[in-house]
Amino acid sequence: MDAPKQFAEVQLPLLEGQELLVTGPKGRLPSYIKDHRKRLRERFVQGGPQAMPDYELLELILFRSIPQCDVKPVARRLLDAFGDFNRVISADPERLMEIRGVGETVATDIKILEAAAHRMARAKVMQRPILSSWDALLDYCHTAMSHRETETFRVLYLDRKNVLIADEEQAKGTVDHVPVYPREVMKRALDINASAIILVHNHPSGDPTPSDADITMTQQIANAALSLGITLHDHLIIGKSQELSFRSEGLI
Repeated sequence: MDAPKQFAEVQLPLLEGQELLVTGPKGRLPSYIKDHRKRLRERFVQGGPQAMPDYELLELILFRSIPQCDVKPVARRLLDAFGDFNRVISADPERLMEIRGVGETVATDIKILEAAAHRMARAKVMQRPILSSWDALLDYCHTAMSHRETETFRVLYLDRKNVLIADEEQAKGTVDHVPVYPREVMKRALDINASAIILVHNHPSGDPTPSDADITMTQQIANAALSLGITLHDHLIIGKSQELSFRSEGLI
């Protein structure tokens, strides 16, 4: 049966790699898509993010990035590719843009969301005594590192009162290795007059169990720190849902 004359099946301009064929008056979004978007927004307002599965939360984000198409297939493809919401948000832009329907605008909007989450978590630990804000520190480390696909090594530098004065990413590696240079860690500590440090790196496998290389590297940094009068408080390995503390495990 032919569609009513006031409606026309149109191919919208390609948006972020999208090639969806939609039907609507004069190229506007069909009412069923608009109603779907309205329902999702209402459910978010009434029930919060906990009332929504990952793909619907992604849809809410994509509504603004892709205003003229059905974004559910894009959200599904992102989750199929990366596994969960957090891994989508923390994925590299280049990897994101490999997904059909995701272009530079979508990738940028997703990375802005990630940056906002990191900044909020970081604000809870910066310029505060770390040892009395340990839970906030762990939350920050998980937010920043637990869903990354490659290993990243960072150092938290503290002053004499154990207040965090710098949080710096020292190196990026592969899925199971990151190069760490104790000399560079100590040089930076001296440059900013740090009195103590905390080492942090992630295991993309999700298992925070330290490798022999992790233990050896930590001991090298501990020895270098001791010789310079700098305290190594801990080395944290961040897994997907849990972390390991070298100090709690008696490894330093």
